[in-house]
Amino acid sequence: MKNILLAVTGGIAAYKAIDLTSKLTQSGYTVRVMLTENAQQFVTPLAFQAISRNHVYTDTFDEKDVSEIQHITLADWADAVIVAPATANTISKLANGLADNIVTSTLLATTAPVFIAPAMNVHMLEHPSIVKNMSQLRNYGYKFIAPGEGYLACGYVAKGRMEEPITILTIIDDYFKEQSNPQTFALQGKNVLVTAGPTVEKVDAVRYFTNRSSGKMGYALAEAARNLGANVILVSGETSLSQPSGVEFIQISSAEEMFQAVKERMDDMDMIIKAAAVADYTPVKTVNNKMKKQDGNLELTFKRTTDILKYLGEHKDKQYLVGFAAETDNVETYAMGKLKKKNADVIVANHVANQEIGFRSSDNEVEMFFANGDRVPLAKESKQKIAFKILNEITSRWED
Repeated sequence: MKNILLAVTGGIAAYKAIDLTSKLTQSGYTVRVMLTENAQQFVTPLAFQAISRNHVYTDTFDEKDVSEIQHITLADWADAVIVAPATANTISKLANGLADNIVTSTLLATTAPVFIAPAMNVHMLEHPSIVKNMSQLRNYGYKFIAPGEGYLACGYVAKGRMEEPITILTIIDDYFKEQSNPQTFALQGKNVLVTAGPTVEKVDAVRYFTNRSSGKMGYALAEAARNLGANVILVSGETSLSQPSGVEFIQISSAEEMFQAVKERMDDMDMIIKAAAVADYTPVKTVNNKMKKQDGNLELTFKRTTDILKYLGEHKDKQYLVGFAAETDNVETYAMGKLKKKNADVIVANHVANQEIGFRSSDNEVEMFFANGDRVPLAKESKQKIAFKILNEITSRWED
């Protein structure tokens, strides 16, 4: 079985790392654990030693075997490294190449895949310096296991909880299963951003405009990209779908919020997939209270929202840009026009008037229009299978 090196850093979520060690060991992995000095304020080396049945490493200079350089041996031994919990402090050290303890020294020396499971207060997680450092680590090829939402030790109910051990185990299991299939590495190390779902445009405290998008296609694409080895960010409107594991998840509401989320991250991306159904118009004026009905008709004035796909096409550098065209008629004409006007690399078009493959359906049938003139129809299948085929067609043309 595979060798897992678990790095535990100094946050209250360190207690979860004991459970993670147990689950990994029970699943057949050989686990060795490293603890920072701060981690030992929350958990003890003995707990991990008892569960893993291996030495626990706490000091770079406390060599267990004088014939070895401990942190180099650990770095070479691992088939994968998990940092759980990963504090803001450790993330920042890694992003800047600091090596002042057993964990950071070993991580700088390893060539194994590194999975980082952040855990911190939501304001720390969203601080510009931490966002920048996590982005840098993604560029280095580190894989992030996005934190969940819930009750935090500080008393907040927000995003920042370390992902549950059973989910981390599933991600590690999936990684090694996929490793045996060369096709699963088609996007290895690539940074992919996917938008999904509808946007919501507020009118007043209780009313808004939206559309019928369920987000299923976008979520399927995010999961397919993850399974192909990519570091994935999913920017999602409001849906009833469960947040995919192993994907950084950003919840937005309006078209403007989606635009800002994409704009802030586009420079770090290798591929951007615009699968969301974004509102073309939003009310000029909104009110915070509920509007009371009055005699006569109600007139609302709308203004254009930012055309996100057009903006990306005008400002892209290295990014491979994928757009979607959900049409009810003249699908080919509109798709080809969109491909040119938005400067996309490919437009994926589907006929949403067909309820079997339209909004909220579990299946889809699309045709891909590439900038080089290629056209690829994909027959009706589940959206999960269509997502994989879309990415397969794209990656086969990646160098082109």
